[in-house]
Amino acid sequence: MSEHVHNAKAWPFEEARNLVSRLKGKLPEKGYVLFETGYGPSGLPHIGTFGEVARTTMVRRAFETLTGMPTKLFAFSDDMDGLRKVPTNLPNQDMLAKYLNKPLTQVPDPFGKFESFAHHNNAMLRGFLDSFGFDYEFKSATDCYKSGVFDAALLHILRNFDAVMKIMLPSLGADRQKTYCPFLPISPKTGNVLQVPATEIHPDKGTIVFQDEDGTLTEVPVTGGHCKLQWKPDWAMRWFALDVDYEMAGKDLIDSVTLGQKIVRSLGGNPPAGFNYELFLDEKGEKISKSKGNGLSLEDWLTYATPESLSLYMFQQPRRAKKLYFDVIPKATDEYLSFVKSYHTQEPDKQIENPVHHIHSGNVPHLDLPVSFSMLLNLVSASNASDTGILWGFITRYAPNATPENSPFLDKLVGYAVKYYHDFILPTKHYRTPSDAEKAAIMELRDSLKNCADDMSADDLQTLVFTVGKNHHYENLKDWFGCLYEVLLGQSQGPRMGSFIALYTTSKTIQMIEEKLK
Repeated sequence: MSEHVHNAKAWPFEEARNLVSRLKGKLPEKGYVLFETGYGPSGLPHIGTFGEVARTTMVRRAFETLTGMPTKLFAFSDDMDGLRKVPTNLPNQDMLAKYLNKPLTQVPDPFGKFESFAHHNNAMLRGFLDSFGFDYEFKSATDCYKSGVFDAALLHILRNFDAVMKIMLPSLGADRQKTYCPFLPISPKTGNVLQVPATEIHPDKGTIVFQDEDGTLTEVPVTGGHCKLQWKPDWAMRWFALDVDYEMAGKDLIDSVTLGQKIVRSLGGNPPAGFNYELFLDEKGEKISKSKGNGLSLEDWLTYATPESLSLYMFQQPRRAKKLYFDVIPKATDEYLSFVKSYHTQEPDKQIENPVHHIHSGNVPHLDLPVSFSMLLNLVSASNASDTGILWGFITRYAPNATPENSPFLDKLVGYAVKYYHDFILPTKHYRTPSDAEKAAIMELRDSLKNCADDMSADDLQTLVFTVGKNHHYENLKDWFGCLYEVLLGQSQGPRMGSFIALYTTSKTIQMIEEKLK
């Protein structure tokens, strides 16, 4: 293996090396290294769910590059959990309220499309992951509990009941300690997932006794789907039963990870490697929540930008809290294009540090686009284009070899730019009236452009704009460009003017100036 791979500083390689240390360089007896991501289907999948799978996949591919060992990724859904509250962003609230405490696979689908609420959300999760081409195996808690996959681990926890309680009780309040039991029996009478203490445990028979909702003492096996575990012991049991080697989690779950690790060790297992990533925040700085439905959804991002730009946003600084709202989309898109362009000129030791190496698992496409996404947005702004054909008219004049047919990625960006502009930029545009001094400078720019050919280079046009600004004694040329953005484009920030004029054409720019000066 090349030395630059072993010394790579990109965080997926750092995580992969930590996993190699956990395994002591040896392939597990099960014959593969297991990566896992978890999902609670009590709410609709959100962008954070995607982020966890994307980041885990990046570590998985880095690990494969380092070791050559076979791997698997399980996307696990805790769909046997009881419905504890009705998410506020769902239809049929009254209907759902009637099924509180039922396993999610027994709650009707409020959208009326699937056999249960969990099946609906699981299908959405799988659809999201499939659309990004992730290589994973979907696992359902209901299937694993009922099929007996977890039986041996559940019996082992029952035999180590006191050890698990000793770990869990200090993490609970005084009142909760009195009623806590790691096993949640499912009432044979009501089908509810009950949070009740065990009055007796019988490790020899593999059963627990509890007081059912009608007051009767009831004995059920802990196996075969008659019980599930509280979620923290459940997480640990899953690590133990499946021999999970790697799982990351949000920073808000650090305490839960610590408890899970202790439980696994008490059972004689080895907890997985992993790290705690920071949470995404909405535009108000609040944590994104499935139940609130705040922040960006996957559908939101993919309406206005490419999947690759979203993957880049997930790659960057996973241990730092980042705001995730519409304003980040253009920057992420252009950063992705910049990283792709530089990748193919870099040496191998630089390529593996480049984010797109991890986004594309080393198979990075060639994209050398004549315009950036932000430039497309400015072009839509200037032309007020409502369809992609108008933008392509400018693009093909500027770059004659580019067409929608031979530049499909650019064609996608053109479509995204039109949507993004009309939904987010147009409603906030505010053109200001220039001062007399500003008006004089803009008029000189107009007159100078009248002497320029439409095929004048972007660099020469940029020099012309600079010269006009200097002629009018702008001490800071940023103020001159800010004036142009606010007066001509109705926004506080804008493009490199020379490149914009070359793309938009001098004649159209002159026309825009005259319209705005009126």
